[in-house]
Amino acid sequence: MNLRVQARALLWMLTLILSFSACQKQDQFVAEFSDTNRTWIGPEFWANRLQDWKLENGKLVCLNENNRMRTLHVLTQNLADRAGAFEISVDIQLTEAMEGNASAGILFGAGAGQDYRQAALIHHSYGKHGGLYAGVSAEGKLFIRDFETEDTILGEIKVDSQVFDQPLKLTVQLNENSVLSATVMSQGKVVSRLEEVSLPEERTVGSIALVSNPDTAAKKGRFAFDNWSISGDKVDVFSDRTAGPVIGTQHTLDDGILKMTAQLMPLGVEDTQEVELEIQEQGEWKSVQKSQIDMPGFTSGFRLENWEKEEEVPYRIKYLLKSNSSTKATYYKGLIRKEPLDKDELVVAAFTGNHNNVRPNPTRWGGVDTGKFPWDWGLWFPHTDLIDNLKQHQPDVLFFSGDQVYEGASPTWADRQNGTLDYLYKWYLWYWAFGDLTAEIPTITIPDDHDVYHGNIWGAGGRKAAPGPYGGTAQDGGGYRMPAEWVKMVERTQTSHMPDAFDPTPVEQGIGVYYTDFTYGGVSFAVLEDRKFKSAPKGLLPEAEVVNGWARNKNFDPKKSSDAPEAVLLGQRQLDFLDSWAADWQEHTQMKAVLSQTIFADVVTLPRSEINDANFPGLEIYEKDGYAPDDVPAADMDSNGWPKTGRDEAVKRIRKAFAVHIAGDQHLGSTIQYGVSEYLDAGFALCVPSIANFYPRRWFPGSAGKNRLEGSPIYTGDHEDGFGNMMTVHAVSNPYISGKFPAELHDRAAGYGIARFNKTNREITFENWPRWADPSKGDKPYDGWPVTFSQEQNYGRKATGHLPEILVSGITDPVIQVYNESSQEIVYTLRIKGTSFAPKVFNTGHQYSVKVSDYSGSTVTQVFQGLSTKDKEAIVVSF
Repeated sequence: MNLRVQARALLWMLTLILSFSACQKQDQFVAEFSDTNRTWIGPEFWANRLQDWKLENGKLVCLNENNRMRTLHVLTQNLADRAGAFEISVDIQLTEAMEGNASAGILFGAGAGQDYRQAALIHHSYGKHGGLYAGVSAEGKLFIRDFETEDTILGEIKVDSQVFDQPLKLTVQLNENSVLSATVMSQGKVVSRLEEVSLPEERTVGSIALVSNPDTAAKKGRFAFDNWSISGDKVDVFSDRTAGPVIGTQHTLDDGILKMTAQLMPLGVEDTQEVELEIQEQGEWKSVQKSQIDMPGFTSGFRLENWEKEEEVPYRIKYLLKSNSSTKATYYKGLIRKEPLDKDELVVAAFTGNHNNVRPNPTRWGGVDTGKFPWDWGLWFPHTDLIDNLKQHQPDVLFFSGDQVYEGASPTWADRQNGTLDYLYKWYLWYWAFGDLTAEIPTITIPDDHDVYHGNIWGAGGRKAAPGPYGGTAQDGGGYRMPAEWVKMVERTQTSHMPDAFDPTPVEQGIGVYYTDFTYGGVSFAVLEDRKFKSAPKGLLPEAEVVNGWARNKNFDPKKSSDAPEAVLLGQRQLDFLDSWAADWQEHTQMKAVLSQTIFADVVTLPRSEINDANFPGLEIYEKDGYAPDDVPAADMDSNGWPKTGRDEAVKRIRKAFAVHIAGDQHLGSTIQYGVSEYLDAGFALCVPSIANFYPRRWFPGSAGKNRLEGSPIYTGDHEDGFGNMMTVHAVSNPYISGKFPAELHDRAAGYGIARFNKTNREITFENWPRWADPSKGDKPYDGWPVTFSQEQNYGRKATGHLPEILVSGITDPVIQVYNESSQEIVYTLRIKGTSFAPKVFNTGHQYSVKVSDYSGSTVTQVFQGLSTKDKEAIVVSF
């Protein structure tokens, strides 16, 4: 046998081994429900919804009685796409009187061909790939129903109406000829049997779940389950498909401090309350820290100082899981990468708007809401297409700018009465989708309005919203509608792994803060909180008649009358932080960027007749070269275009660091350059498109932008937003008819952003990518990108003069700071490229100091005072 044949044989054998290890047949699966009492059922299961199920004295109990069709999917078992037989059985016990259409049973063949995580969400609705439901009803019927439609019965037979007086066993069988049967037994005897239900073989492919279905009118009919077993040669086993006890981690590495948060599932009081961080050194696992679990929220934090590893370090989170008087060590694994200080380019991947499905209310624009759910196109989770394409960019840092969670219909409507578990149910989906990335890549995650169950939020310094906890009136009044402890829990789950806050003093209600800086791979990031300190406009602008951030008074002119100088945007605390951060270029900092929820402009237009954004989902989406005929710049006070005075103060501080700004929230991808007193006098901003877009905003100004590049769309160039903020628009990812399936996803311009920081030539490149675009196939970013510019363009303000040229010897790339002695203010700070620099200034009548610093080792600084634009002789600085 030659070497080529041997290699092929070896490859074939390896393929078989890998396939077998990922997917195995099994004689029988028996669910082991732990005898502990807790919400989380176990690593092999996914509950819809989290708050609707619990373990109670060794049995699985469904608590839900207000909504139909709650399911518990088994993740490790799946019906294969091949001929074969199976048997699924479970004991069912009624725990509360049932009426009407209440039923319980087994869902199987759900989500055929879908990612197992997507299939595991199927419940409470109908649509393609819904599967088959075999159950017993309060009406005294044993049935097999098509779950793709609302009322198609494949077979049914009468059962004694008193069948639920005693626990029963339901068994569903499929024989080799694809013929289904179902049997009900009680007290060891067959009560009823439904036989020979024929159906196409492809209908018995997919996920398996238990179903508890109360009567939606009477709200009665709750069930408990036990002794769930699955067997047969049509069943595949995937032992690695689990969720918990640790479902994900996030970490940052900053200034030699590693901070990590492990997210656990909702454990019970009898469960182990401690987790352990282990790292691998020389092939051996070593325990480095233990941490208690914080509740509510079920997070556990780690902090390791003096982290000076010169190579990547595998880690794992160890948790001792108790079940039926035994304890098993479980592990969640990840990797701490070597800090990329020697890479020429640092790549940041940025995201916003983690909608997991589109389930719009068609009545909003005249349609009919059938209540059906088209699972084949309507459920976009777990975003594997986007993630696979993103990985090709090899990002060094991940930034999630907000709305990791949507409180409404993503995938279920908000349940504020069970707020913690409702939030966690949605938050776990984010980890299930992005956890493989966050386990290895340093991540900045900040919550936005929907994360705290608001449509819009003006945090007003953390105060409690009034009147009432949930109404729109309360939202417009400013503050948080949900309880303070709940808000703190949300922020802990998303931000506790980040570097320590710049000033940790809490705001009102004891709500904490997380604004901070994070330096990694030569780039320093300032992380802001756009919403927490921001004033609500309604009380400040009574004449505008503000509703949800929009002026309803048609005679109110936002450009002339909306600016309220007393209104807070970032607040003085964060402005002071920006001043400090802009001046600090120690360690390895070569470039700077600001990360926040939304950009400081309102890059949105609306038809002239519209007075708010409620109809965004219903606006026409055009062909690629189409253009809205009558749009005007919008004035949404939820954007950071308002308040203008606060916006200008923020932009001025950011430009002192020659920093870019990266954000999301607006649902519309854009790259602009800010202007304060004139166009181009401040930095560039990247607003990234939504991961999945329910509100497809657009930028179609009626007048062409000035000073735009030849051949560029008329919506580019110099424009003013609806508040009069100057901005130069370079690129916008307007929604258009893409021809991609599903249109409901891709026509709304979904995607992600990439920011590339080239430390060698000090250039930054912004890109916004469609989620369908595959870079390996030559697909490109959205039209208009990439946009590349130099670091120094981020302080594009025109100079009125220059101070003497600084000539440096002994070191390269020193940090130069210019200080206005007359105004007592730092003008700007920059690590220059090379050894010479002619500082520009903006007032020829003032005197200035120039500080030249070497941060390559111990800090050495030389200061030159009393300089003016009249001085012409170069200053020689030796180190």
